[in-house]
Amino acid sequence: MRMESASTNLPSEKPLDSLPAKPKERLASIDALRGFDMLWIIGGAPVFLGFVAIFVDPVPEWLAHQFRHVEWEGFTAWDLIMPLFLFVSGASLPFSLAKWTGTDHDRKGLYLRLVRRIILLWVLGMMVQGNLLRFDLSRLYLYSNTLQAIASGYLVATLLLLNVSIKGQVIATGALLVGYWGLLAFVPIPGHGAGVLEPYVNVAMSVDEAVLGRFRDGTKYTWVLSSMGFAASVLFGCLAGHVLRSDRSPNKKTLMLLAAGVGCLAAGWVWALWSPIIKHIWTSSMALWAGGWSFLSLAVFYWVIDVKQYRKWAFPFVVIGMNAIGVYVATHLIDFQHISKGLVGHLAERLGRAGPFVVSFTALLIVWLILLHLYRKKTFFRV
Repeated sequence: MRMESASTNLPSEKPLDSLPAKPKERLASIDALRGFDMLWIIGGAPVFLGFVAIFVDPVPEWLAHQFRHVEWEGFTAWDLIMPLFLFVSGASLPFSLAKWTGTDHDRKGLYLRLVRRIILLWVLGMMVQGNLLRFDLSRLYLYSNTLQAIASGYLVATLLLLNVSIKGQVIATGALLVGYWGLLAFVPIPGHGAGVLEPYVNVAMSVDEAVLGRFRDGTKYTWVLSSMGFAASVLFGCLAGHVLRSDRSPNKKTLMLLAAGVGCLAAGWVWALWSPIIKHIWTSSMALWAGGWSFLSLAVFYWVIDVKQYRKWAFPFVVIGMNAIGVYVATHLIDFQHISKGLVGHLAERLGRAGPFVVSFTALLIVWLILLHLYRKKTFFRV
């Protein structure tokens, strides 16, 4: 799964040519934000809630609510994790494509790497959530995981970055959002009409049922048509990456990211008056709303870590972020909570309300120490 970063220098009409050469130093803020996002997936949530429960039992509902997905309409902090993962994947793209020479030979190699990465992400997604390792066709899901959503968005974003100007990428992002909204709003569903946005009754679900058939995951989440929204979320990250690669001052870059975040939040809020924020089908208003919070998160991390140079606090996140896909897959395939219970379970039983926290913290610590070892050995899993 290891792959060296592809690189690019495009002709003058292409998006990356007008930007400066790749920075000498890797932007720690992108790795830290990726790690911060991944932290919650690999065990940060039970650690945090377990810690709160030591002092406040039960955990306040308003706080616990932020660690659950909404049933249908609405948005919580937990709903931001997947969109932020897609966003950060996009933010890395302008950097990873920054040295491509533009020759036909390099273009062919780059496209082969793109195909390879899509296939690997797809297979890993099926391993994690598609039941591939059960070797049972009746339980196999073809498209049901965040890694596959990243693959879809990565494909569209990479093709645009290599062939379309930055202005064109902005237009394409808007076209994807408007086009997807139009399909959801105006394409009729047999027996229901157009514009229906209910669980299991919407255009995106109808497409999934037609395309995936018995290989659909059976949840309220949609994937095939929603790939338009996934691509838009990755492209938001690409646009943020363009800002960070530009020759503007660090403060100017921070302000641009903040402005983009506020603008996306405002646009998403207004659009939600007509098309509600629904993460399960990745509505365009949701993509904008999540994109807004993602821009703001990156602005804060960039300003604190790379502009003000306050880096030590972010090191635990960087360790996670440098092996994000590897640890995502590992924690879905290996039950670290079970391992932790075997190590500290008896102790936890004697600690009362602190017991669940100790078990969850130990599980997360085991994962992080493994990642720290890989980090020190400079072993990074890439696809």
